[in-house]
Amino acid sequence: MSNQESPELRIDEGMEVTLHFTLSLEDGTVVDSTRDKAPATFQMGDGNLPPGFEHPLKGLSAGESGTFEITPEHAFGQHNPQNIQLLKREDFESHAPEVGMVMSFADAAGGELPGVIKRIEGEQVEVDFNHPLAGRTLTFEVEVLDVKPATTH
Repeated sequence: MSNQESPELRIDEGMEVTLHFTLSLEDGTVVDSTRDKAPATFQMGDGNLPPGFEHPLKGLSAGESGTFEITPEHAFGQHNPQNIQLLKREDFESHAPEVGMVMSFADAAGGELPGVIKRIEGEQVEVDFNHPLAGRTLTFEVEVLDVKPATTH
């Protein structure tokens, strides 16, 4: 007997969730949305969604939707002035930096860290390593399409 279509499955740890979402700023500007493309599928707790976005989804089942306000602490953190760094222009060997450009930098652990060029003055380049949505309260609108136990390989 297949219980693929059982409506009583609710979002929780270890569930695979397929949903449409729209993420918008306080003023209604849409930052990201799956509405015009394929829905997103992820496993609860796999790190694809920040915990603040997973938490309000718990208990929802397929066919349900919700709109949640996510504060900066639960989204991408507060804007941290220590994440703004001054680099030398000569450190940018491949591309000439331009204000507003997002560039990828190597972090101490060898991973990649995106930074936004904020200001260029003489030989100094100011780079903001805060998440672009840091300090913002976001509206997270979801429509749950499918909830099923995640398959582990």
